[in-house]
Amino acid sequence: MALSTSTVGYTIDAIKDEAHHLVQRGVVSRQQPIYTLCQHIPAREWSLVENTLEQHSFLLRDRIGDLMGQEAWEND
Repeated sequence: MALSTSTVGYTIDAIKDEAHHLVQRGVVSRQQPIYTLCQHIPAREWSLVENTLEQHSFLLRDRIGDLMGQEAWEND
């Protein structure tokens, strides 16, 4: 995993980017809870990610889609 670390942990933008990447690859679904991401982040680093999520008012039971926000869809 290539999450960017800051001096206090992981940035929220890096976590959102990683979630988006995992959804695009089909590894996780937008409907799954955020705590599903812990399966793709080293255990020793999960507490840093969890702290960042809490600082930005995300709960682990919130959906990954909530973390990613709305996406713009182009018409085909």
